[in-house]
Amino acid sequence: MQSHTHTSPAGQGNAVALLIVDLQNDFLHPNGAYARGGAVIDAARALPAKVERVARRVKEKAGLVVSSQFTLWPGIGGEPLISEHLKKLRPFLKKGDFQPMSWGQQSVDLLNDLIDFSVSKVAYSAFFNTQLDWILARAGIKELVVCGIVTNGGVASSVRDAHMRDYRCTVLGDGCAAFSEQIHETSLADLSSVATVTTCESYLSSAWI
Repeated sequence: MQSHTHTSPAGQGNAVALLIVDLQNDFLHPNGAYARGGAVIDAARALPAKVERVARRVKEKAGLVVSSQFTLWPGIGGEPLISEHLKKLRPFLKKGDFQPMSWGQQSVDLLNDLIDFSVSKVAYSAFFNTQLDWILARAGIKELVVCGIVTNGGVASSVRDAHMRDYRCTVLGDGCAAFSEQIHETSLADLSSVATVTTCESYLSSAWI
């Protein structure tokens, strides 16, 4: 878990947290691992600018901004510990990609300084084997606003896990992206059964702010 600048003390009744799923350099930056492997989602590169506005507003209202960082932990000899399904899907991943505390594992520059806490994750969900639920509970978070990549992967899994933990969930539809628009839209439709799906602009215009 990485800790950044804290906007307000944990446990002081923060009601809302923005969860940014995997908007990292190795996924989005032209010099990142996925660009090297030709697997960048073009729509995802536009997300940080949209998400930044929401993150700033959440912080203005004493909410938390939390990110999940997909992480490949180094094993013996420094080679990344990659699950079999990911190794087949992304054979270009190599030593140093998504490594803890590396440039590639970090959130993109536009968002990095806005993040209060980061959790390192090894699977789709930001809750799986991380301290995210502990952090949110201690901070008094009841409502979770989710954005990031991919809509049908990390976003969907995190939202469903949050729902099971009784968080009120909102998904920023245009703050997410997938490898196809059809998959993206289908995933948002599926998530509407467990979360409110809206846009960044609509959320910024909502009553709580």
